[in-house]
Amino acid sequence: MNKLRRIVVGLSGGVDSAVSAHLLKEQGYEVIGIFMKNWEDDDDSEFCSSRQDFLDAASVADVLGIEIEHVNFAADYRDRVFAEFLREYQAGRTPNPDVLCNAEIKFKAFLDHAMRLGADKIATGHYARVRSVADAAYEDGQRFELLKGLDPLKDQSYFLHRLNQAQLSKTLFPVGELPKTEVRRIAAEIGLPNAKKKDSTGICFIGERPFREFLNRYLANQPGPIKDDRGRTLGEHVGLSFYTLGQRKGIGLGGVKDKGAPRGGGEHDAWFVARKDMATNTLYVVQGHEHPWLQSHSLSADDLSWVAGQAPSLGPCAAKTRYRQADAACRIESVDGQQLQLHFEQPQWAVTPGQSAVLYDGEVCLGGGIISGAVAA
Repeated sequence: MNKLRRIVVGLSGGVDSAVSAHLLKEQGYEVIGIFMKNWEDDDDSEFCSSRQDFLDAASVADVLGIEIEHVNFAADYRDRVFAEFLREYQAGRTPNPDVLCNAEIKFKAFLDHAMRLGADKIATGHYARVRSVADAAYEDGQRFELLKGLDPLKDQSYFLHRLNQAQLSKTLFPVGELPKTEVRRIAAEIGLPNAKKKDSTGICFIGERPFREFLNRYLANQPGPIKDDRGRTLGEHVGLSFYTLGQRKGIGLGGVKDKGAPRGGGEHDAWFVARKDMATNTLYVVQGHEHPWLQSHSLSADDLSWVAGQAPSLGPCAAKTRYRQADAACRIESVDGQQLQLHFEQPQWAVTPGQSAVLYDGEVCLGGGIISGAVAA
């Protein structure tokens, strides 16, 4: 009789990873849970819930009858994720910590630890899928594809686009085939204590907190002028790092009107962050959601990562420039080493340097890169 294969599941304390562990155990695997602690700076504060998350994960392990290990990756997280996160903000860009967190912690540090425990594979509660395709050009004659999760409202392939062949070959996404409603139903049916727990939000592993106040602890803030698209000074910003393109709330211009409003809309239209000039420390804002400064037909991206290990061919494609966005038809104009140029059929709103441009061929996530610039429509 063959020994059951060992799967190590990242148990976060949430319902998705809990149901993932349950499904794998039902399939006859030997399942071990790992809880990752990755943040320590203010872990006793009201915002960070890692202690409660661990208690929830331990309760799940108890109900499922599996072992759970508490592992501290805080040093890895600080060095590999948070330091880069701060560097990007300091440079005026808006990084996506979940993308880096998946690539560096969940599918590197955690994967390496699981392999040391004798795991055949790891599993997480992400809404995505892995498909094996016969391909003689790849090791063992198999190429692994990253697919969207079947629940379109929960698909998380965008955050996983930096995973490579070696990582995908060792990864399972048990809930990727299910809608979230079914995951909740299963959790309630088997009596999981976190069946109704709300989904986590906020910065990966740090949680939800007053963001500007949090960043203020780590970044120097240098106030400067806020100007409109005609160069008129409207106020003062608190530091360019604290704003992102497309931002509407928290700019501090609620009572300011633009009576001219030549290209953005009426005088009562909302203000949006449109540009950041690091050289002059100037924040540019415009009125109206459809202002031309907020629309881009083309973008460039660097720090590229391709799931298949090689770049896709030039030509028609689809891409997302932010997570909660429908795939947008585009064309790969050029891809050379670590530089990608995309041109969109329809202008994209508030394309933001530091965020990820992720490419798709239907349900297949091809990979992508970090947006370095965009051209206004």
